[in-house]
Amino acid sequence: MEEPVATGHVFIATSLDGFIARPDGAIDWLLAQPVAGEDHGYDAFMAGMDALVMGRGTFEAVASFEDWPYGVPVLVLSRQLVGTDVPARLRGRVRFADLAPAAAMALLAAEGAVRVYVDGGRVVQAFLREGLIADMVITRVPVLIGAGRPLFGDVARDVALDHQETRVFPSGLVQSRYRVAG
Repeated sequence: MEEPVATGHVFIATSLDGFIARPDGAIDWLLAQPVAGEDHGYDAFMAGMDALVMGRGTFEAVASFEDWPYGVPVLVLSRQLVGTDVPARLRGRVRFADLAPAAAMALLAAEGAVRVYVDGGRVVQAFLREGLIADMVITRVPVLIGAGRPLFGDVARDVALDHQETRVFPSGLVQSRYRVAG
């Protein structure tokens, strides 16, 4: 019998200069964008996800929001958080683990997840390196922040992408969808 397989999917925004957060992890530049009334496809994307994997930095940024934005189970990959308590308001929604990308996907697949949202710079980079990302939606925000946490880091080999589509929004956001070719 074959082991269940989960696929990784990315939906993320970057500054025009390629950063997902400031050096301190702040995403104020992203939250300040005037995008009222624009449908960027996030809700439709999330409707197709069974679980979410993120890193500690992304978790800490999102956990500070007044409302928890996810309706799917969240696995936070972090050596630092393993063994600590999940905040009371997030118990049953979030868990912490120190797992490599393949082990995280195998765990989620064994629990019934088929499509997994992968979020956070280092986590996306690690999953890409291990060939665990099927596709990516990358939204470029028309702002230069000069320094920060890059979406992409060093890769051991080229990662070929097949461009699927690009959309331009009235706010100036430019969103491209890619399938990871191999």
